[in-house]
Amino acid sequence: MGKHYRAIIHLGLPILVGQVGIVVLVFADTAMVGHYDTDSLAAASFVNNLFNMAMFTIMGFALGITPILGAQYSRGEKEHMGSTLRSGVIVNVSFTVLVMAIMTAVYFNLHRMGQPEKLLPLIKPYFLLYLAGLVPMSLFNVFAQWSYARGNSQLPMWIMLSANALNILGNWLLIYGNCGLPELGLFGAGLSTLASRLLGPAVLLGVFFLAGRYKVYSGGFRRAAVSLRTLRPVALCGFPVAMQMACESGSFSLSAVMAGWLPQGDICLAAYQVIVVTGTLGFTLYYSVGTAVSVLVANQAGLNSCSGMRSVAWAGYRCLLVMMCCSCMAFIFFGRSIMGLFTPDPAVVALAMTLLFPLILYQVADATQINFANALRGTSHVMPMLWIAFVSYIVVGVPVTYLFGFTLEMGLYGIVLSFSVSLCLAAALFLYYFLRATKYE
Repeated sequence: MGKHYRAIIHLGLPILVGQVGIVVLVFADTAMVGHYDTDSLAAASFVNNLFNMAMFTIMGFALGITPILGAQYSRGEKEHMGSTLRSGVIVNVSFTVLVMAIMTAVYFNLHRMGQPEKLLPLIKPYFLLYLAGLVPMSLFNVFAQWSYARGNSQLPMWIMLSANALNILGNWLLIYGNCGLPELGLFGAGLSTLASRLLGPAVLLGVFFLAGRYKVYSGGFRRAAVSLRTLRPVALCGFPVAMQMACESGSFSLSAVMAGWLPQGDICLAAYQVIVVTGTLGFTLYYSVGTAVSVLVANQAGLNSCSGMRSVAWAGYRCLLVMMCCSCMAFIFFGRSIMGLFTPDPAVVALAMTLLFPLILYQVADATQINFANALRGTSHVMPMLWIAFVSYIVVGVPVTYLFGFTLEMGLYGIVLSFSVSLCLAAALFLYYFLRATKYE
């Protein structure tokens, strides 16, 4: 068991550092926009939560390639990993273009979504800048999974940290108009985010193709024969994971839309953004360990060791429970200070603070579902993930959100409280199917 903890820490720690960098970026984005004005924060909340669904769906599709690459790496099939990666690039970019088409249709219907009319001039240009960054983000995700599958999580970490630093600098220059640059407000934040999303894949692809130590992988990538036979397994592994993450993030996106329906929708949207960004502190910690669990379970699956897969998953879960406790303590003791970083508006901070209990409540379920969803993904038995997510987050989660928020008249408190219901159901089902997939020999 001790070796699994060491492996999880070795692989997960750089991912954690990279994820903390993303948290810092999200915190900085929200704080910089929130201190510019409350309308910009509300508009950013709406767009960010709409695109969370698109971005997590794309990320989920890329995650589907991890168990394939992880199993190949454990068997020493390095050139084969390069050819699998090429199939992954083709399938993932094609899928991303489809997501972009859907989001374009959403763009032309923004005025029908019941949001405060005064926010639309801020929402629309920011939306287009986010849309432009989806393909670069997809490329980075695919090549990052190749690096993770090899046990090298440091490379994507340093690239993400560098891109995040560029984004924060760009925000400072373009939101407020420092150093003689134009003051662009929320649009400037969008430009800065797009620049950072272009930088990440440019550097990672340059390293992959130009570094001599990766020649065997890049050679396999260049020589790969692409056909339906090579594309099909990548698509079949990626699609259920993408739909799982689409359903989960989609329920959060719909929650943001519902928050805009409440009285004082701009204040509710701003407070919702503050609480969701605060909650990402926990999510990103859990995600780092979850990614490591998926890779290490895939390595054990390549060796046909069911007992090894279970040992990795339970070791990862214990690590996540420790992280969950740390997150909750941070929310309890520093919640007001954290939320006050994002906006000087006392009404927004006061409303966000009323949501502290439901925020803490859903952390246990979130940590559990992340661990066992990733463990199940590592086994390559991913088809149940699709219906589990659909039932948990859409069939159950969305009606419960409306029930708590509007029918029971609990408002924004009820909307955030409803997250615990869907996350608990998903966690239980992911655990059940992981145990089924790893029955002892």
